[in-house]
Amino acid sequence: MAFVDEARVHAEAGKGGDGVIRWLRTKETARGGPSGGDGGNGGDVVMVGVRDLAALAHYRYEKKFRAENGEAGRNELQHGANGKDVELKVPVGTVARVVDTGEEYEITKEDERIVLFKGGRGGLGNAQFKSSTNQNPFQQTPGKPGEAGDVEFTLKIIADVGFVGLPNAGKSSLLNALTRAKSKIGDYPFTTLEPNLGDFYGYILADIPGLIEGASSGRGLGTKFLRHVERTGFLLHLVSADQEDPLAAYREVRNEIEAFGKSLSEKREILVLSKMDLVPEESWAALTLKMATETGREVLAVSVEDPDLLKAFSDKLTMLLSGRA
Repeated sequence: MAFVDEARVHAEAGKGGDGVIRWLRTKETARGGPSGGDGGNGGDVVMVGVRDLAALAHYRYEKKFRAENGEAGRNELQHGANGKDVELKVPVGTVARVVDTGEEYEITKEDERIVLFKGGRGGLGNAQFKSSTNQNPFQQTPGKPGEAGDVEFTLKIIADVGFVGLPNAGKSSLLNALTRAKSKIGDYPFTTLEPNLGDFYGYILADIPGLIEGASSGRGLGTKFLRHVERTGFLLHLVSADQEDPLAAYREVRNEIEAFGKSLSEKREILVLSKMDLVPEESWAALTLKMATETGREVLAVSVEDPDLLKAFSDKLTMLLSGRA
């Protein structure tokens, strides 16, 4: 299923069932005391967190959702059944905004449930109106309408590590090598058009699509994917070591992160020189020292084609994620 990280739907909670006017029937009389039951409550509209990154794709085609109405009350003081809730399943990390009120709700864990619209309360049956001065009430109340409105869903991926960098920095290849993910790779811009996730010994790694100059203002893939970096624990900033000016490449992406704001620039960032197999081994130390000195970042080196470098990088990443580095 296609990756969708934004969706808008219309949802309606159920109407409450009506209270009813009913009377007890006995052998002695055709009409005894009041026995009309209350109506059931209408079902709620409930947002539910799931571990399915593609869950929002369901709302590309189905846009309207409605919970069940409550049933009307019954005879012999029986309540009507409550209406069933309608569940809107969304990926963990989704923020829902109710358009009419501006209220926002966030799903942060699997199976979390948040009521977006409350179902209407059931009406009262005539038994509720019996009193010392009104032994045979003919009153009842109708069920209340449920809440309703448009909801905008926005997914912000929650991951332990976010891979950022220019297109073709080697992010997808590294993710595949570390986690056996199945990200597309190729020697052309924007190979990755959607975030890809991989499981690294229980930690979630997210490959964020390549950024370009002007991304923070919407150019290229723009802010559509920058926001996914907000939820990551720390950043691995990949820079291809074989290009003419790795420092310029680093600064281009770094400028976009800082321009985007929202505390992204304050996240821990580790610079990763990728594709080191394409650089003469005798220049590795000088390149690493230069990048560390110029950026003030810790610098790691990796190549998916070099088993020793990949193993050392994997071990270091394990230490970082476990808090030992």
